[in-house]
Amino acid sequence: MLQSDSKKYHIITFGCQMNERDSETLAGYLEERGYTPAGSHEEADLVLINTCSVRDNADKRFFGTLGQIKKHKEHDPDFVIGVCGCMMQQQYIVDEIKEKYPWVDIVFGTHNIHVFPEMLDEVLISREKQLEKARREAARKQEPGEEDGTPFRYRQKTMIDVWKEGGDVVEGMPYKRLYDYKAFVNIMFGCNNFCTYCIVPYTRGRERSREAANIKAEVERLAAGGVKEVTLLGQNVNSYRGKDVDFTDLIYMLAQIDGLERIRFMTSHPKDISDKLINAFGDCGKLCKFIHLPVQSGSDEVIRRMNRHYTRDQYLRIIDKLRTAAPDICISTDIIVGFPGETEAQFADTLDLVERVGYDSAFTFLYSIRPGTPAAKYPDQIPEEVKHERFDRLVEAVNRHSLARNKAYVGRTVEVMAEGASKRDAGRLGGRTDGFKLVNFDAGPAAGGLIRPGNLCKVKITEAKTFSLVGELVTDRG
Repeated sequence: MLQSDSKKYHIITFGCQMNERDSETLAGYLEERGYTPAGSHEEADLVLINTCSVRDNADKRFFGTLGQIKKHKEHDPDFVIGVCGCMMQQQYIVDEIKEKYPWVDIVFGTHNIHVFPEMLDEVLISREKQLEKARREAARKQEPGEEDGTPFRYRQKTMIDVWKEGGDVVEGMPYKRLYDYKAFVNIMFGCNNFCTYCIVPYTRGRERSREAANIKAEVERLAAGGVKEVTLLGQNVNSYRGKDVDFTDLIYMLAQIDGLERIRFMTSHPKDISDKLINAFGDCGKLCKFIHLPVQSGSDEVIRRMNRHYTRDQYLRIIDKLRTAAPDICISTDIIVGFPGETEAQFADTLDLVERVGYDSAFTFLYSIRPGTPAAKYPDQIPEEVKHERFDRLVEAVNRHSLARNKAYVGRTVEVMAEGASKRDAGRLGGRTDGFKLVNFDAGPAAGGLIRPGNLCKVKITEAKTFSLVGELVTDRG
């Protein structure tokens, strides 16, 4: 293991919570080697870009960021740049990096994060050898070793190691947690669903579940260290299978851990959600009353062509069961607008479903072609102007219901886990309810100074906005 000499790192993360968790592991490896975090890529000696391939916009942001970082590389040839994550699992992306961005030092994918330290060591050792060679050559000529005006510049091939398939789950990797009071915990990796629009099964591989005992041990360590909330992560957590333990069993197991206050999870697939899990929302006190349940479309025909394996009526029955088990449950979703062949009538079915469910919030997306997915080859791709017009109507409906559901909280007292100063108003504190609603609240000068991130506070809601609530502190129970 090579130790750095007080060098700094910066990690740029695109995409979902799985990518954020991977970035925590990468940060852990770097800090084991003596690196310290930098505030920006301009201040860093090493930058990693952890990529996402789910949406076209993420691709564009990645290449734009890579272009900006090139300027840093031109001024400092010792600067190390690595790229990883879901985009690197696609061969055409790797080929483009090799051709157009040869100054990138390291490329690896989602399946072999654990080999990153060895790749970094190889790059640094190779550089030192080339640098020593350049010094000897300059000394032999008795002149400064220069090329293109930069002392001891050397060229090094991009080191690429992308595994096509995921192997066994690797336990015991280090991590640098983003927060002291809450944590992401991977319980499984990969996806077996192969929705026709989605690249994830090709970039994250097939489903692999961690052993329940290892998950429990990790959460126990987190709770002992002050973590009060964990979010269990998987592309489809409903598919989790340990030895004689299903996903709901795992939740009840973790709920027994002292010090742990809240359990969340992301993400559920409607075709696999069980009555056993639904009932847990009513029976398990530590399970947060919030579920993200992607529907993607309200049209049975579109759902079928998406290969989602449920119907509109089945989805609506799940919603009814959830609200019977936990009347205050908050529900969010994902919806794709403009899937190939989507008619106006089929889009109207989606609007109708939004009206019937009345979501607390929704992530809405314009369909974008993902090379390598079946839907990329579907005929009847929807014109961009049609997508945008439908998108605007969908957002209006979603926001109208979000505001209405938030208004129902005015006058109520709710429990909020404080997260620190409000991002929109430094004079207030911000935090999340059990149902994942953002609350900005006044705590008063004395109390505000005593409340720390992770404290659970009773807050009376005084105002509702579309995307947040406003309130005032009643009590803080620590």
